[in-house]
Amino acid sequence: MQEKLILYTSDETIIHRLSGLTKLISFLLLTSAVMYTYDIRVIVGILAFSFFLMRVAKIKFARVKLMFAYVFAFLVVNEIITFLFAPTEGVKIFGTEHLLFYISKNYPVTLEQIFYQTTKFLKYVSVIPLGMIFLFTTNPSELASSLSRIGVNYKIAYSFALTLRYFPDIQRAYTDISLAQQARGIDLSYKAKFKDRFKYALLILIPLIFSSLERVEKISNAMDLRGFGKYKKRTWYTTKKFTSEDYIALVISALILLISIAIGVFVNNGRFYNPFL
Repeated sequence: MQEKLILYTSDETIIHRLSGLTKLISFLLLTSAVMYTYDIRVIVGILAFSFFLMRVAKIKFARVKLMFAYVFAFLVVNEIITFLFAPTEGVKIFGTEHLLFYISKNYPVTLEQIFYQTTKFLKYVSVIPLGMIFLFTTNPSELASSLSRIGVNYKIAYSFALTLRYFPDIQRAYTDISLAQQARGIDLSYKAKFKDRFKYALLILIPLIFSSLERVEKISNAMDLRGFGKYKKRTWYTTKKFTSEDYIALVISALILLISIAIGVFVNNGRFYNPFL
C-alpha cells in the first residue's frame, strides 16, 4: 500500500542531494520550457530528459503508474474534447491542409490536426515525470527552510510544506475509508455498475472531506497553541546549503528554457514547429 502513496522517500542519489529550492526552481524552469514551446522535437527531448532523471532518482514506475494512468485517461478525454470542439485547429495554426478522411461533414481528419494534438498530448505528458520527481525527492521541511532563507515569509513557506505533507495523508485516509466501506459489503470493483460505483464513491468522498477538515482544524489548533506566527523570524530544524551540484542543476534547467525560447524565436519564428511548410 505504501508504494501507491505520493510520499517523499530519502535516498542517496544526486537528485535527493539537491536543495529543495533548487528542485522547485528547476521544476518551474523546465515546466516553463515545455509550456512555452509547441515544437515536438523540444518536447520529446525534455520528456526523455525527465524520464532519465526519474531513473537517476531511482523512482520505480510501479510507484507512479497509478498517477500516470489517471493523468493519461484525463489527457485522452481532453484530446477527444479538443477534436470535437476544434477539429480544424491544426489547419488554422499551420496554414495547410492534408486531408486523410472524413468522420462526418464537420469532422475532417487531417495530418495537421493529428500533429497538433499529438504535440499537445506530449506537452502535457512531459510535465508528469517532472512533478513526480519533485514530490518524491523533496523533503517538505527542507524546502520550507530553503524558501525562508531566500526571503519568502516563513508562514508561506511552512504552508507550502504542509501542503506537500498533506498529499500522502489524504491518500491514506482515502484508502482506509475505501477498505472500511468494502468490508461493509460495498462493491467498488469494476464488476459493479457505473451508477452504483458513482453512488458508492460518495460514501468515500463525504467522510474524506470531513476527516480532512478535522485534520486541518487539529493542525491549526496545535500551531496556535505553540505560538506559531508570533515572531517575525524562526529557526528551522532541517536546512541544506547550496552546493556546486545545485548550481549545475540550475544552470542546466535555465539553459533548457533558453534553448526552448531561442528555437521558437530564431528557428520556428513562433512557438509552433511547422513540418508542413
